[in-house]
This record gives sequence, structure tokens and C-alpha cells, in this order.
Amino acid sequence: MLTGSEIRRKFLDYFVQHGHKAVHSSSLVPANDPSLLFTNAGMNQFKDVFLGLEKRDYNRATTSQKSVRAGGKHNDLENVGFTNRHHTFFEMLGNFSFGDYFKKDAIAYAWELLTSPEWFGIPKDKLYVTIFKGENGVPRDAEAYDLWVAQGVPKERIFEMGAKDNFWQMGDTGPCGPCSEIHYDMGAIASEQGHTDCRFPCDCGRYVEIWNLVFMQFDRDANGKLNPLPKPSIDTGAGLERLAAVLQRVVSNYDTDLFKPLIKRAAELTGTSLTKELEKEAKAKSAASLRVIADHSRAATFLISDGVLPSNEGRGYVLRKIIRRAITHGRLLGQTKPFLHEMVFTVRDLMQDAYPELKETADRVSKVVHAEETRFAHTLDLGLGKLGQDLAPLVAEKYLAAHPGTSLDELRRIFGPEVSWEGWGSLAPRSEPVYSGDKAFKLYDTFGMPLDFIQDAARDQGIAFDNAGFDRAMQEQRERARASWKGAAKQTANPAYQQLPKSTFEGYHQTRSDNCEVLAIVHNGQGTQELKSGENGEIILDHTPFYAESGGQVGDRGWLYGDDHNTVVAEVRGCYSPVQGVRAHQVIAKQAIRVGDRVDAVVDTGVRESTMRNHTATHLLQAGLREVLGKHVKQAGSLVAPNHLRFDFSHFTGVADEELQDIEDLINKEVLRNQKVEVIPDVPIDVAINEYHAMALFGEKYGDRVRVIRIGDFSTELCGGTHTGATGEIGLIKILKQGSVSSGVRRIEAVTGEGSLRHFQKDHALENVVATFTTREAEASPAQALKSELDKKDAEIKRLQRELDQARMKSASSTVASVTDKIKDVGGIKVLAHRVDNLERGQMRTLVDQLRDKVGSGVVVLGSTNDGNVSLIVGVTKDLTGRVQAGKVIGPIAQKVGGKGGGRPDLAEAGGKDPGALDAALNEAYGVVEGFLG
Repeated sequence: MLTGSEIRRKFLDYFVQHGHKAVHSSSLVPANDPSLLFTNAGMNQFKDVFLGLEKRDYNRATTSQKSVRAGGKHNDLENVGFTNRHHTFFEMLGNFSFGDYFKKDAIAYAWELLTSPEWFGIPKDKLYVTIFKGENGVPRDAEAYDLWVAQGVPKERIFEMGAKDNFWQMGDTGPCGPCSEIHYDMGAIASEQGHTDCRFPCDCGRYVEIWNLVFMQFDRDANGKLNPLPKPSIDTGAGLERLAAVLQRVVSNYDTDLFKPLIKRAAELTGTSLTKELEKEAKAKSAASLRVIADHSRAATFLISDGVLPSNEGRGYVLRKIIRRAITHGRLLGQTKPFLHEMVFTVRDLMQDAYPELKETADRVSKVVHAEETRFAHTLDLGLGKLGQDLAPLVAEKYLAAHPGTSLDELRRIFGPEVSWEGWGSLAPRSEPVYSGDKAFKLYDTFGMPLDFIQDAARDQGIAFDNAGFDRAMQEQRERARASWKGAAKQTANPAYQQLPKSTFEGYHQTRSDNCEVLAIVHNGQGTQELKSGENGEIILDHTPFYAESGGQVGDRGWLYGDDHNTVVAEVRGCYSPVQGVRAHQVIAKQAIRVGDRVDAVVDTGVRESTMRNHTATHLLQAGLREVLGKHVKQAGSLVAPNHLRFDFSHFTGVADEELQDIEDLINKEVLRNQKVEVIPDVPIDVAINEYHAMALFGEKYGDRVRVIRIGDFSTELCGGTHTGATGEIGLIKILKQGSVSSGVRRIEAVTGEGSLRHFQKDHALENVVATFTTREAEASPAQALKSELDKKDAEIKRLQRELDQARMKSASSTVASVTDKIKDVGGIKVLAHRVDNLERGQMRTLVDQLRDKVGSGVVVLGSTNDGNVSLIVGVTKDLTGRVQAGKVIGPIAQKVGGKGGGRPDLAEAGGKDPGALDAALNEAYGVVEGFLG
């Protein structure tokens, strides 16, 4: 019986033997593709190849692609753990043809690999295939039908399906075509509906899709018309987990060796007894929870390893939900302490042969998960409290129905003081109260509580649950997620660029290229023969020194000169690559330029050199960060511009000033050493990573051969950018600031060369200003002298503020003795309303206590204005809170001054924005109290 790892290896080996290039899995964070939340299929990394935007040096490929489907339109997170085949993280095996072979070979390869005894040896009588039946004006895929018959598939096992199941498209426009699926009969035992004699294509769970062959043969244009692709292509996908279940002869993916070690470890960490009955019983809650933990630990490990960090938006939000769902299922099994971070190492041990990067990242990943576990423990406690508050009034309503006449005081005594008094006032007897699905969804979405956990809590209290309301709220969230991640679907390459030969880039060695031919001109998105003076457009040259924006480095600027080598015919504002290898110069024409003209392309050397200094500095900065903060630091984005650099990196906490200084000192020592910046071109990617130990750039795609930039033994990175010849050319690196970009990602901004010189000149000017009003000790820096002076001023201000507060409080307290005439008897209760301006809230509370002591039994209302704002406070002595509640009294008074507030029965506070109405509001306080007494 083949293991999961052997199945993966055998699949790849088969296609390598048939002329395919084995390509390593791409990152789970799609490179340069805003239309995708996560990499969710093998074809994602080849998307630009299919679209004609990129060319590779091979036309057949095979991969085992790590994939995640847990957000956007692929959002069935709640099913994971409760079915046999739902996962967040999975591996997609695939073979691809880029205009090489088509249906005949794709079908033959798939059938041989699956059924040949030399390979997987699946019995043919267990397999069914589907083809596209023809729909929406697209003809039936008769070719695929005939090819399956030619492979010996009985006609009664070939089924024809509609576009929903058997027509694939990349987006609303672009490559598309029919597909053919291969299904396996798992037997009646796999039916989730108890079917014993159903037939294909019953969707009860018995018949499992194990491979999908997509035949890309059309290009859908903006009008919806399908045009035949000049070079039809193949994109196939076979889920490793499903293949493993078939080949290991088990019903559930979770019973394969890809999951069993994870489930066993999850049971150990949560103290769950892993009996045979538990392993087999999919519907047992403890078994489902162990499956959730096993699945989610894989997703979390790989996502964090690929640079995603928990946050409250986008990819980080989905990751946070995955982690928190696993933690909560651990709690359902009785584990309240952090445990999920330990699962990371089990994932590493299980998957490191196929994904060796896990060996390096596991420690960092575990720390991120542990930090999230600690954070979530606090959040979950808040969620449990909120759930209790939600359910308490419903339980009380049920109690009222069973015990008519129960007083509110008695209800509050029975069901707890944690719910505000106002909440109990609206209770009505109900024998069958229902817990709102909207409220439940907020707990699920905000606090990460699983649905079954919330349902159990309601059921334990005898409260019905609004399943329909929850489902509705969930659907609304899915639609919001889908809308927010529609992105801009990539289009096929602009015809103006698609057929052009590659531009020869000469900018690594020179900043001027003469006699360049204008191959194409694009104006307003359309190809044209001429660009008139004053018009903006894009010009493609046959060879150029202009660097195209890439890897965080901005494109070069400069000029195009006419054939007299002296007249500027266009100003170049930037340069980028619309199609791999083609460089588009973004220009403003100074004279008419035509296709076929010859020009001299000249880069602005001042801008280029400044950019080079900043780019080499980012390499030193990353190495310095890893040296000082730790090897967990990885680049998470960058900007290399002529005037500054910006570097984003993974780190869990803020960088201390001392650490920042150490980093700056360290990298400037490398500058002063004037180390040679060594450029090693055309290195095989495996050699660069494994022998040179080169760092790769976050989110960047690399080919089979790469360019390595090495700075002594301090820094080695994969990089296609322009750099200084030696570190001394940088001049000096000055770090300006560091801050947070998102949870777990920090950002440093810095300047070099002339930028750092200007910064030091400004600092020196500031130092001279500081010197004019500070007394500086001989060994103190200007910053220390300024801080010392400011500390003195701050201490003086605080002393004066204390004296002022004491004077105001003394003045206010002195009025206590003279307020007797303002105390009025309202329904047998003493009520005092009094104005005391310029007091802080704390001082007003102290004064309320004094006045309550003075009246003995009664209600005290104080109002104050300070800096144009109104503060109100109401105090009620303890003996009267059963008749008058401060929280109710303060509301109407606050409305008079344009505010609102609330609080406890004995003390409530409010604010307002209308100081002019304060006196009138205080005068009405007596009537407000009288109104509540009724």
C-alpha cells in the first residue's frame, strides 16, 4: 500500500518520465495576483503563462501544489472536520501543457497513471468519467468522448454533464474550455445518506471526483464570444488526499497516513482517548474536533510559513479564524491551555521531505501560533461572558413564564448582576424564547466560537436556537467576502504586446544604449503607429538600458534622443514589463515618434545611482535585522525609490530603540568596510537556495535560473535589481523610523547617500536651535539635553496643574455647606442639583460622595463645564436604588445638553456638547426624579 508521500512522488515521476518539468510548489500567497485570496489550484503559478503574459523555457510541467480554500468564494470552513473530504489546506497534484499536447495525450496519461499496474493500479471497473454535454452555444465535447472510448472506457461509464460541472473558465473573460472528470466508486459504505444501491452520478458521497482534466481551447472576449486559442493548453488537478484515500482503501481522507499522525498528536495534546470507535465514528464530536485540529494545524503551519500572519483583515483574518477554530475545538475536548503551537512540529515532521522549507520556519511558526493562542484565550473569555449575557434574559423570560409574578429584583438576584438593570426592565414571559441567529453569528465571527458550541450552550439552558438567522448571517458574510476578493481578474495579454520579441536589457552594465529601434507604440491602451508631441504613451524598444519596475525597485527615468543624438524626443517617466521580457517605457513625447524610428535611450544616472544605493542598503538592512532580531525575520515587502527605501519584515513585537541603534551601527560598519557587491548571474535555483543559501524575495516568482547578489559573508539574496559596485558607494544608511504595518509585520524607513546627508544637516540645524535654550552637560547629547529640559518643564506644568486642581476642589468643597437651600423634597426624597464648573470627572465623583453623605438619603445631580464640554454625574444613596436608579435619571438630563450616558443604579455619568443648556438641564433634574417616582 502506497504512503501519501509515495503517491506524491510517483505522480511527479510519471510525468517527468513523459517529458514534464517538475516545478516546486509556489507560495500560498499568490504572486502578483490581486484576484486571489490564497493559491487554491495548481494552475495559479502558471496563470500568466496561460494568459500569454509570461514565457517559460519549458512547455510541460508537473507539480504538487500546496493549496488553501478557506475564504472568499471558497468558504466552507464549518464543514471541515465533519465530512470525509473537506479541508482548508490540501495538495493538488497536476500536469500542465502550455500549447504542447492536448486532449489525446492528457486523457491517455491520466488513464495510464491511474489504472496501469506499474503505477497506481486502480481497478477500471471502479472508475467513471464525465465529459461536457454542450450548453450555452458551446458544442458537445465529442472529441473527449471518442478519446475515452479509445482508452477502453465502456460507454455506459462515460456521462455527459452541463457547464456547471464540466466547463471551466479562469474569469469572466480569458482562457476557458470543457473539462473531463474522473470519479471513483468508494462503495456503499461511503454514502453519507445511507444509500445502498445508488448509481453514478449520485452525490451522496459514494462517488468521489479524483481528477479533473481542463481543456483550455477558447478565449472568451469582453462580449462573451468564444474564440479558439491558437495554442490550446492542458490544466489538470488531482487531490493528493483523495487519491491517498482511494489507494489506501479507506473511506475518509482523515483515515490516511497524511492525517493519522496529526490526529494522534492532537489527541495526546488535548488528553483525548483515541479509541478505535472514536477513529471510525465521523459524527462523534470528539472525533470531529480532532479532525479540525489536524486539518487546521496544517493550514496554519503552511500559511504562516509562507508569510501570512494573523490579523483582522484579508488573508490574516482567514488565518486567525482557522487558528481560533482549532483552539476552540481543543477547548471542547477539555484543553484550556495553549497546545496548537506544538502541532506545528508534527506537521513539520510529516511534511518536511516534500516541503523542506518547514525545517527552517517551524520555530517561527510555532511562536506565532502560541502568541495567537495567548491572545485568543482573553478574547474567548470575553466571548463566553457575552454569550452568558445574551442567554441570561432569555432564561429569565422562560422562568417568568413558569413563575408568574416574580419581581425584577428577584430575577436579578437569581440570574446574576452582570446584565445591566435596564436589560431586565423589558423582559416578558415567554415559554419558548429563541436565541437570535444574528447575535450567535457575531460570537462566531468576532470571538471565534464554533456554531455547535453556541448551540450546545443554548440547548443546555433550554433555549431554542435560530438556525435560519445564523445561516442568513453566514451567507451575507460569504457574499461580502466574495465581493471584497473579486479583485481585478487578469486579462490575456494586450495584443499590442503579446507578439513582440523580448527587449534586450543592457542596464546592468550601461545607462545609455544608442540606435534603439521603436518596435511598438501604445496610446490609450491601443497600438498605434505614431505618438504626437505632448501625448502620453508607452514605447517598446528592441534593446534598452532602462530597468523595469520589479522586486520593489522603481523603474528608471530618463530620455529618448533623436537620430541627431542631441534632441530629446521623449521624456521617460518610468518603465515596466506588461509581458515578461517586454519593457514598456512610459513617456511624454516632446516631438512626434513613429514605429521604426531609431532613438538613443539614456537613463538619468543621478536617479539610477540613488536607487542603487537604496537597493543595496535594503540587502544590508535585512541581514542586519536577522543578525540582531533573529533568523525568523523575513522580508514582507519593500519599496526601493531614489529618495528613500521602505522595508517590511516579519517580527512579533516593536523594535526597541537600542535594537534599532545596533542594527544601524552594524550595517554602517559593512558600508565602511567597502565590501564588493558580487553579482553571480544565471545560477540554477536549487544551487542558489541550497548552496549559496540565498534569501528569496517575498511574493516574487523565480525561474529555473536566477541572479544572486552576494555581499561578503554578510548578505546573499536572489535579486534582479541594480546595485552599487561596493558598499562604500552607499555613503551612509540612516534609519528614520520604524512602526507596525499589521499584526506581526513591522516597517523600517531609511535614507542613504545624499538623503542621509540632508538628514544630518537638518539634525545639525536643530541641534543649534536646541543649544540656545538648554543647558547641556559636557557628556550629554543635544537630544538628552532637550529631553532633560522638557522633563523639567513637564514637571513644572504638572505641579501647577495639581495646585490649580486643589484650588478648584477646595472652592467646590467649600460650597457643600451652602447648598442646603438647593435641596428639594420630591415625593419624600431629597434631591440636590448643583453646578460646579472646571472640575474633572474624578473630582466630581469625590464631590458627589461628599454631598450624598451630607444629605444622608437622597439623589445628587452635579453638572460641570470645562473647555466647551459638559460633564454630568448622578449619585443615589444605596437605600433608594430600589425606587430611583441613577442610570435612568441621567438619560433625560443628558439629552438636554446634547449628550447621553448611563451607569449603575447608585452612580451614573454622562457627557454633553451644549454648555449653554446646563443650567436649564439641572433645574429640570427635580422633575425627572419626580417622573420616575410616578
